[in-house]
Amino acid sequence: MDILQITGSDHRSFMAIIQLLSIFCIICVPMEVMGKNGNASASSPRPSVVNVGALFTINSVIGRAAKPALEAAVDDVNSDSSILPGTKLNLITLDTNCSGFIGTMEALQLVENDVVAAIGPQSSGIAHVISHVVNELHVPLLSFGATDPTLSALQYPYFLRTTQSDYFQMFAIADLVTYYGWREVIAIFVDDDYGRNGISVLGDALAKKRCKISYKAAFTPGASNSAINDLLVGVNLMESRVYVVHVNPDSGLKIFSVAQNLGMVTKGYVWIATDWLPSLLDSIQPVDVNTMNLLQGVVALRHYTPDTDLKKRFMSRWNSLKYKNTTGPAGFNSYALFAYDSVWLAARALDAFFNDGGRVSFSDDPKLHDRNRSSLHLSSLRVFNGGQQYLQTILRMNFTGLSGQIQFDLDKNLVHPAYEVLNIGGTGMRRIGYWSNYSGLSVVAPETLYRKPYNTSTSNQQLYPAIWPGENSETPRGWVFPNNGKPLRIAVPNRVSYKDFVAEDKNPPGVRGYCIDVFEAAINLLPYPVPHTYMLYGDGKRNPVYNELVNGVAQNKYDAAVGDVTIITNRTKIVDFTQPYMESGLVVVAPVKEVKSSPWAFLKPFTVQMWCVTGAFFLFVGAVVWILEHRINHEFRGTPRQQLITICWFSFSTMFFSHRENTASTLGRMVLIIWLFVVLIINSSYTASLTSILTVQQLTSRIEGIDSLISSTEPIGVQEGSFAWNYLIDELNIAESRLVKLQNQDEYFSALKRGPKAGGVAAIVDELPYIELFLSSTNCKFRTVGQEFTKSGWGFAFQRDSPLAVDLSTAILQLSENGDLQKIHNKWLTRTECSMQINEVDDNRLSLSSFWGLFLICGLACFIALTTFFCRVLCQYRKFAMGHGEEGEVGVEEIQPARPRRSLRSASFKDLIGFVDRKETEIKEMLKRKASDSKRQASPSKDGQASSSPA
Repeated sequence: MDILQITGSDHRSFMAIIQLLSIFCIICVPMEVMGKNGNASASSPRPSVVNVGALFTINSVIGRAAKPALEAAVDDVNSDSSILPGTKLNLITLDTNCSGFIGTMEALQLVENDVVAAIGPQSSGIAHVISHVVNELHVPLLSFGATDPTLSALQYPYFLRTTQSDYFQMFAIADLVTYYGWREVIAIFVDDDYGRNGISVLGDALAKKRCKISYKAAFTPGASNSAINDLLVGVNLMESRVYVVHVNPDSGLKIFSVAQNLGMVTKGYVWIATDWLPSLLDSIQPVDVNTMNLLQGVVALRHYTPDTDLKKRFMSRWNSLKYKNTTGPAGFNSYALFAYDSVWLAARALDAFFNDGGRVSFSDDPKLHDRNRSSLHLSSLRVFNGGQQYLQTILRMNFTGLSGQIQFDLDKNLVHPAYEVLNIGGTGMRRIGYWSNYSGLSVVAPETLYRKPYNTSTSNQQLYPAIWPGENSETPRGWVFPNNGKPLRIAVPNRVSYKDFVAEDKNPPGVRGYCIDVFEAAINLLPYPVPHTYMLYGDGKRNPVYNELVNGVAQNKYDAAVGDVTIITNRTKIVDFTQPYMESGLVVVAPVKEVKSSPWAFLKPFTVQMWCVTGAFFLFVGAVVWILEHRINHEFRGTPRQQLITICWFSFSTMFFSHRENTASTLGRMVLIIWLFVVLIINSSYTASLTSILTVQQLTSRIEGIDSLISSTEPIGVQEGSFAWNYLIDELNIAESRLVKLQNQDEYFSALKRGPKAGGVAAIVDELPYIELFLSSTNCKFRTVGQEFTKSGWGFAFQRDSPLAVDLSTAILQLSENGDLQKIHNKWLTRTECSMQINEVDDNRLSLSSFWGLFLICGLACFIALTTFFCRVLCQYRKFAMGHGEEGEVGVEEIQPARPRRSLRSASFKDLIGFVDRKETEIKEMLKRKASDSKRQASPSKDGQASSSPA
């Protein structure tokens, strides 16, 4: 009532009071809502202090670099008015002390302080445990040091990695292994989540490059020197000499210290270290000479961070930072940059979170309460209500930090992962290239390549030369024969036939033959010893099945198979073969009989087409010469019958160069010279071919090759144990009932001699080296028919990915180049040549395709001569026929006086023929007489005109 009275008396004062009350409510209500979290403005409820946690091992290589970087980043954020205005970032740091249990307890203690984000940990094992805690409390975990690739799984939605994942580092190592041509590596790693999961990814990356981890050498965290010594002793007995070391920075040098004592950091060894080693060396100031001596020739990867001005300014501040740990050296390494950027990422995202209306508030989790009077105080753990929104804000961040571009891809990994490839030598590290998932290995900085098209092809990979252990500039082979006292188990087929190739021997080494000598010669060329022992395969009563022999190698029953083993597709799928040391292929051998000489053998040198074309050209050239000589040469004139005889006689007499007619015209001589040259070539070729046909033995067989053998129903002989059995059945669809297994050369001879009607075979299908020996032993009574219908070779079989297969291939090529392979061949396989196949006689026949060029030249010469001749004749005829009236008629009457007069236009084709048939001398005489008459007629007419003009 009083208020109404006041309002009524003073309306303006009342309105002022209402406005003041409104402002007071707007200011006071949010302050009550914020509670202990501080004050907020009316437009944006920002707290005055926001807690951010940091969890890592302070007294470690990574921790000593990360701690000053984190604290410097917090100071820089709080002093920057453009980030979180009115809000202070409070960093709460706890030490995990490299313990999973302590780390878990510290994480629980950390989240009791209502942190909006946790930075760390550096340990992948601790990160796995803490990720479950932050998932429950919705607190984003920004790890600058946990590189385990499995932490990127969907199982940990609140885990964000602010450094590069080992997933990319392992693919970089796989590219290195492929670049240098190695096939196998040995992984030496610490047996925890960080080591196991990283090496697992390395195995997958190598598999994509057709390489593999031959052995995984794991040791427990904190292992003693004696345990590491035992581990490396076992590793040194294996064949691979490429070691990938994936351990923690604080204990990694033990590996190289023990390896040096064992003589494993010398020539021939390859050591590849992950990013732990550069991080350790970067943090050692000044450089320790003794440490560097342990690492000479090691290749290592380091996180690549662009040399921006922002990074250079921070590094110039590093020595003046007041936050360094006094308990140990705080050398700079790349993890300091990632830690610094983690704080800025949290701050920038928090600023964007507030700008989007986000509030920092926490609530109790009903699932977290103390059970059975527990003193753990789980009820003090509270859920960050805005955690999901804050997480999405972090994932959207995109800015440039000290380490480069800070932006996440769909898998929550930082974009543009890249590494430096370093080579340790002297007292420092030399960069020999870069690796990025955008371009692979390159000597060009990644940020330059990002502006070019994506290219990771093998041909694009490039690195500068490296210096390997033992000051070796040549790329190590990467493996040696294992020094474990176990000789190579080599299976040798125990043959009962064709023992010149391979057979049992009573003298050491227990086997002999061509194949054994080739293998021993190749082994002796290797730059390292290869102890081996031969093991006979087969019972010695029948030839072994070679497919089963190769399967034994694939199943690790033998290390290799040496002998007459054919390289075929199915076998290459399960074993690796060397370079072929002998060519081979399936051929058909069949009985043959000699062809009796034919009375028409003289026609065989030329094909029918060749005979026809040659005869036609004889007549054609004779006709051309007659045309060219008929007007000027009396030997080519006479009655039609005489002229026809002359043409035929002249044509065929040129075959023997016995033509009696002389050529008088220039064109005729030109044609005759070219034709005589053609006749010379034809005569010589005919003589050579006929001589070959009459002197070489001619053979014939009912079987003409594999096609005729398939179409028949007669039995086929096949060597027992040969791949030809399966090939004929599976590839050529020949019924198995038609195939007959044969043991040795005697059975070959008997089966072919008897033939299919007497219980033998129509033909034998076998490999060419066997057939050559068989034909030689039978004095060439049988012959091969058709051509080789498969192309293959013999090689030595090794287990998949065996480096011996590659080295022996090189040795076999060397044997071939220096002639030793041929010498071994001559030693064991000297034989009588039976190279004449039954279908080679037909190949001696000469066809038109061999002479069409000569005929073409002769035809062109005849055409040119005839064209020139007729042009000249037509010009002469035109001079006779070009006049009108009496002048023209006189010329025609002189040619044909018996015919009545006719005009020029009525001249017939017969007139032209008659003109052509006259002798050249008569034509010239007529032309002279005509010219004289024309002059006399012109003189009187001029005199008449002169006398009549005065009148």
